[in-house]
Amino acid sequence: TKSIALICTSCDELVPGAKTGAWLEEVAEPYYIARSAGIKVTIVSIKGGAVPIDPASESGDFFTPSCAKFKEDEEAMDALRNSAELGSVSADAFDGAYLAGGHGTCVDFYKNAALGAFVSAMYAAGKPVAADCHGPIALLGCTKPNGEPLVKGLKVTGFSDSEEAAVGLTDKVPELIETAMKAQGGLYTATADWTPNAVVDGNLVTGQNPASSTACANAFVELLA
Repeated sequence: TKSIALICTSCDELVPGAKTGAWLEEVAEPYYIARSAGIKVTIVSIKGGAVPIDPASESGDFFTPSCAKFKEDEEAMDALRNSAELGSVSADAFDGAYLAGGHGTCVDFYKNAALGAFVSAMYAAGKPVAADCHGPIALLGCTKPNGEPLVKGLKVTGFSDSEEAAVGLTDKVPELIETAMKAQGGLYTATADWTPNAVVDGNLVTGQNPASSTACANAFVELLA
């Protein structure tokens, strides 16, 4: 049986007083798509324990059928409340890693040396690595075995600068994913705001936004087959 780490943020604030966390759809989609393919899913977070969920991801159109299913799924919610701490798990123990998004990642995925090492090791071993929406902010701290930025020369995507402007957080995030990926030599492409876009290059899969979570998870699972 294949086994993956579904890595989530432990941070519930981007700026004081503004609640954020992991984006529920970006956790629920890969969770169910991987499990339906017979893959064991371990929810991992930076600090371990309960993963905070961005309240906005539980409202309106963002609260998708998979989100509703997840919230009513006792096993899934238990895994979310009792996530494994990143520092307690080894990249060797998994066949792939999936980095869920949500603005919380802009705090604790960003320039996180332990996460960078974990993902870089996974990539170097030829194992599938996926990151959706703000999850790709972790890739900025990852390297290829030769020391170059992981995204250099690779086709990638992630939350676009125009999407960040649309949610009014351009000045609040530590770095704009699109701008930063291009600066590292990544071959970044985006589609129109809020439309699905998943990009595969070798064993790296990236998704642009919440709407890309299904396509991103499907592409990731295909690489694990």
